Amino acid sequence: MFAQKLPSLASKLLVGSLTAACLLATSQLALASDTYAEPPAAPERAEGEGPYSRLILRGGTLVNGEGAPAVGPVDIVIENDRIVRVDAVGYPGVPIRESGRIEAGPDDHEMDVSGHYILPGFVDMHGHIGGSADNIPAEYVLKLWLAHGVTTVREPGSFNGIEWTLDHVQRSEQGTIAAPRIVPYVGFGQGSSEPIITAEQAREWVRDIKQAGAAGIKFFGAPPRVISAALDEAKEQGLGTMMHHAQLNVARTNVLDSARMGLTTMEHWYGLPEALFTEQRIQNYSPDYNYQNEQDRFGEAGELWKQAAEPGSERWNQVRDELIELDFTINPTLNIYEASRDLARQRNAEWHDEYTLPTLWDFFTPSRYAHGSYWFDWTTDHEIAWRENYRIWMEFLRDYKNHGGRITLGSDSGYIYKIYGFGYIQEMELMREAGFNALEVIQAATLNGAEALGMGDDIGSVIPGKKADLVIVQENPLRNFKVLYGTGHYRLDADNQPYRTEGVKYTIRDGIVYDAQALLADVREIVRRAKEEAE
Repeated sequence: MFAQKLPSLASKLLVGSLTAACLLATSQLALASDTYAEPPAAPERAEGEGPYSRLILRGGTLVNGEGAPAVGPVDIVIENDRIVRVDAVGYPGVPIRESGRIEAGPDDHEMDVSGHYILPGFVDMHGHIGGSADNIPAEYVLKLWLAHGVTTVREPGSFNGIEWTLDHVQRSEQGTIAAPRIVPYVGFGQGSSEPIITAEQAREWVRDIKQAGAAGIKFFGAPPRVISAALDEAKEQGLGTMMHHAQLNVARTNVLDSARMGLTTMEHWYGLPEALFTEQRIQNYSPDYNYQNEQDRFGEAGELWKQAAEPGSERWNQVRDELIELDFTINPTLNIYEASRDLARQRNAEWHDEYTLPTLWDFFTPSRYAHGSYWFDWTTDHEIAWRENYRIWMEFLRDYKNHGGRITLGSDSGYIYKIYGFGYIQEMELMREAGFNALEVIQAATLNGAEALGMGDDIGSVIPGKKADLVIVQENPLRNFKVLYGTGHYRLDADNQPYRTEGVKYTIRDGIVYDAQALLADVREIVRRAKEEAE
């Protein structure tokens, strides 16, 4: 039943192996074709040092990801790929006394990170290696993630094909490619030889993808009986689940419906306002709305949150509390819709010149054939509606967090003027705008993601026993998340001269130390060559 080779949805091609539900739900309906070229796979690793039998990080300031305030200076001892000790070794602003510090042996490797901040590696809960424009090299995506401190990625869909994705999963685990840890999910129905229309077909498909090596399923839309059976079987098989509640199906299955069925994570925000409706059951679409018109789809989505129940109302509180009781995770990907409220700012982001591939730029350009390229005639009123959308959406996220709900960070880059890594740091800034304090943002980016993936015992915070996944940056990110961007932060020095900070200095993943600036240089060269070839 399950076909190992799958075409990318991003190629805008349809093939008969996709289910009828996916055919209807995907926004990239186009002409069918049998041709598909896999994007370039990641090359063998030429960057990164280690893992070392023993690595000692000396004198940094630690933000451990568990909600604790910064503490430093500390020494962190790593053996192979595990943290074994975290020791406070002094006080800020005075010389560190050497007495009592761990002594390095002749074979130990030491790094002086005094004056630097150390954080847990970031978890991107929505990171496509492929799935948007054609021919995006894996090296480009993976190095941009690492250069921004992302050490774990949940890959939602495996749209380059499960074999292609699992090859990168295995090579990443072996440390033979420069890459974050990859957690592979498969889009529901992918690879099925026939439409999935019965509960038993759904269960069989879930068992097949488990056997194929998937870690979870991303749902986009299907009849309730099919989703319910698939979610039940996924729980039996120990698979994770996530869902983009597509507009074509959300009237029958909103977020509260799917959470009651056993879904563990929602993506974006679709389905949440619908669960909060009190004056209607279906979104109030305009008479001329057509889902296949991307501007209709995204334009009228900007009118949706104001149709939901008022913040603090009985319905609002009921939905919030039941989702929290179900241990439901919200992965909002705020950044991916940010152009909807300020198109010019996102289109003219300062990193596009050196870091955006020509094929991605072409994909972002307004087009009736490309998903997310919906700027056919984007108006002031569209942006104003979306700003109000964000205001209410952010209020729900803040309220959910404040009542104990789990919020995570995901980027969904590769669409809508968002670039890998850069989009993730934008997500941090947007969480800050939503009312999360800086430590709450870091916790959402690290421990919350790890726990949502069932990996909290191994990653997500900097404590002894966990994997050595770390981010090292010279400036204080708790003061300003902009210092994490690959382009750095533009500021004025003591001599009244403007300059840019460096961005992330080192990313450590499973004890392998990557020079983030060298990774960024590699990406700039990939983009430069691609531009030359496009001329």
